[in-house]
Amino acid sequence: MTRIRLQPTRREFLAGAAGLALAPLVGVPPARAAAGEMITRALPSTGERIPAIGMGTWITFNVGANAELRRRRMEILRVFFEEGGGMIDSSPMYGSSEEVVGWCLRRLEGTERLISATKVWTRSVDGGRQQMVESRRLWGRERFDVMQIHNLVNWQGHLETLRGEKVAGRIRHIGVTTSHGSRHREMERIMREQLIDFVQLTYNIRDREAEARLLPLAAERGLGVIVNRPFRQKELFRLYADKPLPEWAREIDCANWAQFLLKFIVSHPAVTCAIPATAQLAHMRENMGALYGRLPDAELRRRMVRYVESL
Repeated sequence: MTRIRLQPTRREFLAGAAGLALAPLVGVPPARAAAGEMITRALPSTGERIPAIGMGTWITFNVGANAELRRRRMEILRVFFEEGGGMIDSSPMYGSSEEVVGWCLRRLEGTERLISATKVWTRSVDGGRQQMVESRRLWGRERFDVMQIHNLVNWQGHLETLRGEKVAGRIRHIGVTTSHGSRHREMERIMREQLIDFVQLTYNIRDREAEARLLPLAAERGLGVIVNRPFRQKELFRLYADKPLPEWAREIDCANWAQFLLKFIVSHPAVTCAIPATAQLAHMRENMGALYGRLPDAELRRRMVRYVESL
C-alpha cells in the first residue's frame, strides 16, 4: 500500500519548534488541503446550519491572568473565526477558561458566527443558577446558544432550571454531556425520556462505543450531537503522528492527521459538531482545514478504521 506524508506531523512540528512559545504569532501558513464550501450541519431542532468544526477550551484556555498567554489565546480565536469556526464550548469546571474566552471575545472583531456553549457544573440547583449568571458575565453574553448539564451532575435538578431559562430567552438550546465513554446508559435514558436539544459525548476513530446506541438514538430523537475528545486529548497524535497518511487520504482532502481524524467524526450523519482544543496556531489551522473539502462515505469510513487499527 502506497503511503504519503502531505505535511510534517504534529510530533515533528513540536520537535522542531521548541521555542515556539516565545516566537511572534505571525507567518503561520494555512494547513488546508482543499478549498470549497464550508462543511456545515443542520441543528435538528431548528434547521439552522452551523460549522461542523468548533473549539473546546478545557486546559488550553485556563491561563489565568497571564497577559501574554491571553494574547496568544486571542490569536487562536482570531484564526478560528477567520477559518470559519462557530461553536466555542467551555465550562465553569475549566478554571479561568470562561473568563479568558470572554476577555478575548471583547477584543476581537468578526465574531458574529459565535455559537456560545457552556455548562452547569454543581450539585446545587441554586448554585447552578448562580453559575449561569456568572457565565453570562464572564462571556459578556446575555444569552447562550447551548447550555449543558456537565457530566450529568444533578441533571434532574438542573433541567427544570434550564427549561425556565430557555422560556425566558437566556438559553436557546438545552443539552447534557458525558465524556470518556462513561454513563452511556443514563444518557440514553435522558435522551429517550426528556425534552432536550443536544447531547455531548466522546467519539473518535478509536472510541466508537457511541455508534451502537447513542448516535442512532440522537438521529431518531432529532438531537444535536457535540463530540468531545476527538483526539483523546493528545493520545491519538502520540500513537499516529509519526505514521504516514495513506495515499487515499487525498480522496477526502486530508493534509494531516488532524483532518483525517476530524473528518472521520463529522462524516457520521448523526454528528453536528466536533470540538477539538488546542493552544497552537498551526494546530488550529490544521483542525479548521477539516471544515473544507470532501468527506468519506460509509465504505471509506470503514477503510479509515481498518487503516488506523493496522498501525
